[in-house]
Amino acid sequence: MASPAQLDMLDKIRSDSGFIAALDQSGGSTPKALRLYGVMESEYNGDEEMFRKVHDMRTRIVTSKVFDGSRVLGAILFENTLDRDIAGKPAAEYLWQVKQVVPFLKVDKGLQDEVNGTQLLKPITNLKELLAKANKQNVFGTKMRSVIKLANAEGIEAVVAQQFDVAKQILAAGLIPIIEPEIDIHSPEKAAAEALLKAALLKHLDTLSDDQQVMFKVTLPETANFYHDLLGHPRLLKLVALSGGYSRDEANQRLSQNKGMIASFSRALTEGVSAQQSDAEFDRVLDATIESICQASRS
Repeated sequence: MASPAQLDMLDKIRSDSGFIAALDQSGGSTPKALRLYGVMESEYNGDEEMFRKVHDMRTRIVTSKVFDGSRVLGAILFENTLDRDIAGKPAAEYLWQVKQVVPFLKVDKGLQDEVNGTQLLKPITNLKELLAKANKQNVFGTKMRSVIKLANAEGIEAVVAQQFDVAKQILAAGLIPIIEPEIDIHSPEKAAAEALLKAALLKHLDTLSDDQQVMFKVTLPETANFYHDLLGHPRLLKLVALSGGYSRDEANQRLSQNKGMIASFSRALTEGVSAQQSDAEFDRVLDATIESICQASRS
Protein backbone atom coordinates (compact mmCIF):
# COMPACT_ATOMS: atom_id res chain seq x y z
CA MET A 1 0.00 0.00 0.00
CA ALA A 2 1.58 3.28 -1.11
CA SER A 3 2.00 6.02 1.51
CA PRO A 4 0.37 9.44 0.98
CA ALA A 5 3.83 10.82 0.13
CA GLN A 6 4.41 8.11 -2.49
CA LEU A 7 1.01 8.86 -4.06
CA ASP A 8 1.96 12.55 -4.28
CA MET A 9 5.26 11.51 -5.89
CA LEU A 10 3.39 9.40 -8.45
CA ASP A 11 1.29 12.40 -9.37
CA LYS A 12 4.41 14.54 -9.80
CA ILE A 13 6.21 11.99 -11.99
CA ARG A 14 3.11 11.46 -14.10
CA SER A 15 2.13 15.10 -14.55
CA ASP A 16 5.04 17.52 -14.08
CA SER A 17 7.75 18.49 -16.52
CA GLY A 18 11.46 18.27 -15.79
CA PHE A 19 14.09 15.53 -15.62
CA ILE A 20 15.60 12.98 -13.25
CA ALA A 21 19.05 13.60 -11.78
CA ALA A 22 21.13 10.42 -11.62
CA LEU A 23 23.24 10.81 -8.47
CA ASP A 24 23.80 7.09 -8.00
CA GLN A 25 27.47 6.54 -8.82
CA SER A 26 28.47 3.40 -6.92
CA GLY A 27 31.82 2.00 -5.79
CA GLY A 28 33.23 1.34 -9.25
CA SER A 29 32.25 4.65 -10.84
CA THR A 30 32.82 6.92 -7.84
CA PRO A 31 36.58 7.59 -8.33
CA LYS A 32 35.95 8.81 -11.90
CA ALA A 33 33.02 10.98 -10.77
CA LEU A 34 35.21 12.51 -8.09
CA ARG A 35 38.09 13.14 -10.53
CA LEU A 36 35.72 14.97 -12.86
CA TYR A 37 34.62 17.03 -9.86
CA GLY A 38 38.24 17.90 -9.11
CA VAL A 39 38.82 15.52 -6.19
CA MET A 40 41.82 13.26 -6.82
CA GLU A 41 42.45 9.78 -5.36
CA SER A 42 45.29 11.25 -3.30
CA GLU A 43 42.73 13.24 -1.29
CA TYR A 44 41.08 10.21 0.31
CA ASN A 45 42.05 6.80 1.71
CA GLY A 46 39.74 3.81 1.44
CA ASP A 47 36.09 3.43 0.57
CA GLU A 48 34.66 5.23 3.60
CA GLU A 49 36.58 8.45 2.86
CA MET A 50 35.75 8.11 -0.84
CA PHE A 51 32.02 7.76 -0.13
CA ARG A 52 32.16 10.71 2.24
CA LYS A 53 33.75 12.84 -0.49
CA VAL A 54 31.14 11.87 -3.07
CA HIS A 55 28.38 12.47 -0.53
CA ASP A 56 29.80 15.97 -0.05
CA MET A 57 29.57 16.45 -3.83
CA ARG A 58 25.96 15.22 -3.98
CA THR A 59 25.03 17.30 -0.96
CA ARG A 60 26.42 20.42 -2.60
CA ILE A 61 24.34 19.70 -5.70
CA VAL A 62 21.01 18.98 -4.02
CA THR A 63 21.29 21.75 -1.41
CA SER A 64 22.08 24.34 -4.10
CA LYS A 65 19.38 26.97 -4.41
CA VAL A 66 19.06 26.14 -8.13
CA PHE A 67 18.24 22.45 -7.52
CA ASP A 68 14.56 21.90 -6.74
CA GLY A 69 11.37 20.25 -7.92
CA SER A 70 10.45 23.03 -10.32
CA ARG A 71 12.88 21.57 -12.86
CA VAL A 72 14.19 18.35 -11.29
CA LEU A 73 11.44 15.72 -11.07
CA GLY A 74 13.46 13.09 -9.26
CA ALA A 75 16.90 11.98 -8.13
CA ILE A 76 18.37 8.47 -8.15
CA LEU A 77 20.42 7.66 -5.06
CA PHE A 78 23.07 5.08 -4.27
CA GLU A 79 22.27 3.02 -1.14
CA ASN A 80 25.20 4.63 0.66
CA THR A 81 23.53 8.02 0.11
CA LEU A 82 20.19 6.72 1.40
CA ASP A 83 21.95 5.82 4.65
CA ARG A 84 23.30 9.36 5.11
CA ASP A 85 21.82 12.72 6.05
CA ILE A 86 21.61 15.89 3.98
CA ALA A 87 21.35 19.13 5.96
CA GLY A 88 20.34 17.19 9.07
CA LYS A 89 17.61 15.09 7.43
CA PRO A 90 17.73 11.57 5.94
CA ALA A 91 18.65 11.98 2.26
CA ALA A 92 15.35 10.78 0.76
CA GLU A 93 13.34 12.83 3.25
CA TYR A 94 15.38 15.95 2.44
CA LEU A 95 14.84 15.52 -1.28
CA TRP A 96 11.06 15.23 -1.02
CA GLN A 97 10.18 17.39 1.98
CA VAL A 98 12.59 20.24 1.33
CA LYS A 99 13.13 20.17 -2.43
CA GLN A 100 9.98 18.39 -3.73
CA VAL A 101 12.26 16.06 -5.70
CA VAL A 102 11.12 12.42 -5.94
CA PRO A 103 13.70 9.95 -4.51
CA PHE A 104 14.65 6.74 -6.33
CA LEU A 105 17.13 4.08 -5.15
CA LYS A 106 19.68 2.19 -7.25
CA VAL A 107 19.24 -1.46 -6.23
CA ASP A 108 21.53 -3.37 -8.59
CA LYS A 109 24.86 -4.82 -7.47
CA GLY A 110 26.72 -4.36 -10.73
CA LEU A 111 27.10 -6.45 -13.87
CA GLN A 112 27.94 -10.05 -14.68
CA ASP A 113 30.59 -10.88 -17.28
CA GLU A 114 29.58 -10.44 -20.92
CA VAL A 115 27.61 -13.30 -22.51
CA ASN A 116 25.91 -13.09 -25.93
CA GLY A 117 26.94 -9.46 -26.29
CA THR A 118 25.24 -8.40 -23.06
CA GLN A 119 25.86 -8.08 -19.33
CA LEU A 120 23.12 -9.21 -16.99
CA LEU A 121 22.55 -7.96 -13.45
CA LYS A 122 24.50 -9.66 -10.69
CA PRO A 123 22.16 -11.37 -8.20
CA ILE A 124 20.56 -8.82 -5.83
CA THR A 125 20.77 -11.01 -2.74
CA ASN A 126 19.35 -8.43 -0.31
CA LEU A 127 16.55 -7.10 -2.53
CA LYS A 128 13.76 -7.76 -0.02
CA GLU A 129 15.60 -5.91 2.75
CA LEU A 130 16.56 -3.09 0.40
CA LEU A 131 12.95 -2.57 -0.70
CA ALA A 132 11.78 -2.58 2.93
CA LYS A 133 14.36 0.10 3.73
CA ALA A 134 13.26 2.15 0.71
CA ASN A 135 9.60 1.96 1.73
CA LYS A 136 10.42 2.93 5.30
CA GLN A 137 12.11 6.08 4.00
CA ASN A 138 9.30 6.93 1.53
CA VAL A 139 11.43 6.26 -1.54
CA PHE A 140 9.23 6.19 -4.64
CA GLY A 141 11.06 3.84 -6.97
CA THR A 142 14.20 1.93 -7.88
CA LYS A 143 16.68 1.60 -10.72
CA MET A 144 18.78 -1.29 -12.03
CA ARG A 145 21.17 -1.23 -15.00
CA SER A 146 22.11 -3.94 -17.49
CA VAL A 147 24.31 -3.37 -20.57
CA ILE A 148 23.84 -4.37 -24.21
CA LYS A 149 26.89 -4.28 -26.49
CA LEU A 150 25.77 -6.24 -29.57
CA ALA A 151 22.55 -6.91 -31.49
CA ASN A 152 22.24 -10.44 -30.15
CA ALA A 153 18.58 -11.44 -29.88
CA GLU A 154 19.19 -14.13 -27.25
CA GLY A 155 21.27 -11.83 -25.09
CA ILE A 156 18.83 -8.92 -25.31
CA GLU A 157 15.87 -11.15 -24.47
CA ALA A 158 17.80 -12.42 -21.42
CA VAL A 159 18.49 -8.85 -20.28
CA VAL A 160 14.87 -7.74 -20.61
CA ALA A 161 13.45 -10.94 -19.08
CA GLN A 162 15.74 -10.58 -16.06
CA GLN A 163 14.90 -6.89 -15.67
CA PHE A 164 11.17 -7.61 -15.69
CA ASP A 165 11.57 -10.49 -13.25
CA VAL A 166 13.23 -8.17 -10.74
CA ALA A 167 10.79 -5.37 -11.60
CA LYS A 168 7.83 -7.55 -10.65
CA GLN A 169 9.38 -8.14 -7.22
CA ILE A 170 9.80 -4.37 -6.84
CA LEU A 171 6.22 -3.71 -7.91
CA ALA A 172 5.02 -6.28 -5.37
CA ALA A 173 6.78 -4.23 -2.69
CA GLY A 174 4.82 -1.13 -3.76
CA LEU A 175 7.65 0.68 -5.54
CA ILE A 176 8.02 1.77 -9.18
CA PRO A 177 11.02 0.23 -10.98
CA ILE A 178 13.15 2.02 -13.54
CA ILE A 179 14.23 -0.69 -15.97
CA GLU A 180 17.56 0.32 -17.53
CA PRO A 181 18.86 -1.86 -20.39
CA GLU A 182 21.64 0.48 -21.53
CA ILE A 183 22.95 0.05 -25.07
CA ASP A 184 26.64 0.95 -25.26
CA ILE A 185 26.92 4.11 -27.38
CA HIS A 186 30.09 2.66 -28.97
CA SER A 187 28.35 -0.54 -30.11
CA PRO A 188 29.01 -1.26 -33.81
CA GLU A 189 25.44 -2.63 -33.93
CA LYS A 190 23.68 0.08 -31.93
CA ALA A 191 20.70 0.67 -34.24
CA ALA A 192 20.08 -3.05 -34.72
CA ALA A 193 20.30 -3.59 -30.96
CA GLU A 194 17.73 -0.83 -30.45
CA ALA A 195 15.27 -2.59 -32.75
CA LEU A 196 15.63 -5.86 -30.83
CA LEU A 197 15.38 -4.06 -27.50
CA LYS A 198 12.22 -2.17 -28.38
CA ALA A 199 10.48 -5.37 -29.47
CA ALA A 200 11.49 -7.13 -26.25
CA LEU A 201 10.36 -4.23 -24.08
CA LEU A 202 6.95 -4.12 -25.76
CA LYS A 203 6.53 -7.87 -25.37
CA HIS A 204 7.35 -7.83 -21.68
CA LEU A 205 5.22 -4.77 -20.94
CA ASP A 206 2.25 -6.91 -21.92
CA THR A 207 3.11 -9.39 -19.13
CA LEU A 208 2.29 -6.78 -16.47
CA SER A 209 -1.15 -6.57 -14.92
CA ASP A 210 -3.44 -3.62 -15.59
CA ASP A 211 -2.58 -1.93 -12.28
CA GLN A 212 1.20 -2.14 -12.72
CA GLN A 213 3.47 0.48 -14.30
CA VAL A 214 7.21 0.69 -14.84
CA MET A 215 9.63 3.26 -16.19
CA PHE A 216 12.22 2.67 -18.92
CA LYS A 217 15.66 4.27 -19.00
CA VAL A 218 17.26 3.78 -22.39
CA THR A 219 20.23 5.03 -24.37
CA LEU A 220 19.44 7.94 -26.69
CA PRO A 221 18.56 6.26 -30.00
CA GLU A 222 20.16 6.59 -33.43
CA THR A 223 16.82 7.49 -35.05
CA ALA A 224 14.80 10.37 -33.59
CA ASN A 225 11.59 9.28 -31.85
CA PHE A 226 12.55 5.61 -32.24
CA TYR A 227 10.96 4.69 -28.90
CA HIS A 228 7.96 6.99 -29.35
CA ASP A 229 5.49 4.13 -29.84
CA LEU A 230 6.27 2.94 -26.30
CA LEU A 231 4.82 6.15 -24.88
CA GLY A 232 1.20 5.22 -25.43
CA HIS A 233 1.47 1.94 -23.54
CA PRO A 234 -0.72 2.05 -20.40
CA ARG A 235 1.88 0.18 -18.35
CA LEU A 236 4.69 2.64 -19.05
CA LEU A 237 4.76 5.51 -16.56
CA LYS A 238 7.73 7.42 -18.01
CA LEU A 239 10.38 7.06 -20.71
CA VAL A 240 13.75 8.47 -19.69
CA ALA A 241 17.11 8.68 -21.40
CA LEU A 242 20.64 8.16 -20.13
CA SER A 243 23.51 10.24 -21.48
CA GLY A 244 25.70 7.14 -21.81
CA GLY A 245 28.99 8.95 -22.33
CA TYR A 246 27.76 11.57 -24.78
CA SER A 247 28.80 15.11 -23.87
CA ARG A 248 26.03 17.17 -22.32
CA ASP A 249 25.63 19.22 -25.50
CA GLU A 250 25.27 16.12 -27.68
CA ALA A 251 23.02 14.38 -25.15
CA ASN A 252 20.75 17.44 -25.00
CA GLN A 253 20.72 17.75 -28.77
CA ARG A 254 19.76 14.10 -29.22
CA LEU A 255 17.18 14.27 -26.43
CA SER A 256 15.52 17.34 -27.93
CA GLN A 257 14.78 15.26 -31.06
CA ASN A 258 12.88 12.62 -29.06
CA LYS A 259 9.40 13.88 -28.18
CA GLY A 260 8.03 12.70 -24.85
CA MET A 261 11.38 11.40 -23.55
CA ILE A 262 13.02 13.10 -20.54
CA ALA A 263 16.59 13.05 -19.29
CA SER A 264 18.04 10.97 -16.49
CA PHE A 265 21.62 12.16 -16.77
CA SER A 266 24.56 11.47 -14.46
CA ARG A 267 27.93 12.57 -15.84
CA ALA A 268 26.25 15.06 -18.18
CA LEU A 269 24.57 16.65 -15.15
CA THR A 270 27.79 17.15 -13.20
CA GLU A 271 29.88 18.19 -16.23
CA GLY A 272 31.46 21.57 -15.50
CA VAL A 273 31.00 21.76 -11.72
CA SER A 274 33.99 21.33 -9.44
CA ALA A 275 35.01 21.30 -5.81
CA GLN A 276 37.27 24.29 -6.44
CA GLN A 277 34.46 26.63 -7.54
CA SER A 278 33.02 29.27 -5.24
CA ASP A 279 29.40 28.71 -4.25
CA ALA A 280 28.31 31.48 -6.61
CA GLU A 281 30.19 29.99 -9.57
CA PHE A 282 29.03 26.48 -8.71
CA ASP A 283 25.40 27.63 -8.62
CA ARG A 284 25.79 29.54 -11.88
CA VAL A 285 27.18 26.51 -13.74
CA LEU A 286 24.67 24.11 -12.19
CA ASP A 287 21.77 26.44 -12.96
CA ALA A 288 22.75 26.65 -16.64
CA THR A 289 23.19 22.87 -16.77
CA ILE A 290 19.81 22.16 -15.15
CA GLU A 291 18.07 24.62 -17.45
CA SER A 292 19.63 23.13 -20.60
CA ILE A 293 18.67 19.57 -19.62
CA CYS A 294 15.21 20.70 -18.58
CA GLN A 295 14.61 22.43 -21.91
CA ALA A 296 15.80 19.37 -23.85
CA SER A 297 13.42 17.25 -21.76
CA ARG A 298 10.45 19.47 -22.68
CA SER A 299 10.79 18.92 -26.43
